[in-house]
Amino acid sequence: MTHALPRDLHCPRIATRANGLELSRIVAGMWRMVDWSMTVEQRVALIEQCVAMGVTSFDHADIYGNYGVEGLFGEALRAQPSLRDRIQLVSKCGIKLLSNKRPEHKIQHYDTTAAHIVASAEESLRQLHTDRLDLLLIHRPDPLMDFDEIAEAFTRLKQAGKVLHVGVSNFSRHQFEVLNRRFELATNQVEFSPLHVAPMFDETFDGLQDLGVAPMIWSPLAGGRLFTSNDANAENLRLVVKEIADRLHQPFASVIFAWIMQLPSNPIPLTGSGRIEAIAVAVAGTTFKLSRTDWFAILRAARGHEVA
Repeated sequence: MTHALPRDLHCPRIATRANGLELSRIVAGMWRMVDWSMTVEQRVALIEQCVAMGVTSFDHADIYGNYGVEGLFGEALRAQPSLRDRIQLVSKCGIKLLSNKRPEHKIQHYDTTAAHIVASAEESLRQLHTDRLDLLLIHRPDPLMDFDEIAEAFTRLKQAGKVLHVGVSNFSRHQFEVLNRRFELATNQVEFSPLHVAPMFDETFDGLQDLGVAPMIWSPLAGGRLFTSNDANAENLRLVVKEIADRLHQPFASVIFAWIMQLPSNPIPLTGSGRIEAIAVAVAGTTFKLSRTDWFAILRAARGHEVA
């Protein structure tokens, strides 16, 4: 069953921490943009449609699309410069991929040295055709990361006005808190969905809630596995979500986004689609709350067992 979305759909905004960075409640994830095969005009149109709906925050990383996505997005901003002041640009650094575009990379590895963080941020600015990033994240924790050195890089970038806010991605609670003591972090972007509930139980969300920091969420629909997985647990989960969605007259994916955003740490989910209709379905998840009974019905189906 399909359900019509409200015509006046508009995404609210949220601060990732008190007096900190403001993002749209749903963030448009751009990591697949190379696969969308859009013309510059189509990219501009997508960004404009997102902004019109209140989705003003766009998530990138230097490595997305084999180091290609930021350049595609930057072409759109070059074509329509007035967009830049209406949006927030998020990017990430710290992973070096084996790539024909980076022949000097001999092995895939992490690099969180100050020199690499600064150089990567500056390259992102060039690719995105902008003078500042609203948010720069360390993409993955690095076994060789020196917290003081990362804080030094963040300080240099912020003082230069090249990066307005900083954060991390995929960090444990302890790793986040260690770096946050050295430099105020805006967020921790982590994987979370009904098929990956670990951050709810490994202190990631608890620690962020304690600090008043909202996490960003990648893969909230489990990379599409919520719709396609033949696993018995996923199939049962699908039935439970569908029953709730039909009863509430909401799209299936909207219920998932609502379920995620109901957590008291105020998670900020990313989309992964180039279709404005799919982004609208995510925004619709901001318009309603689940009953505690329905919320726990999804958790029970997600884990395959009752709460103890």
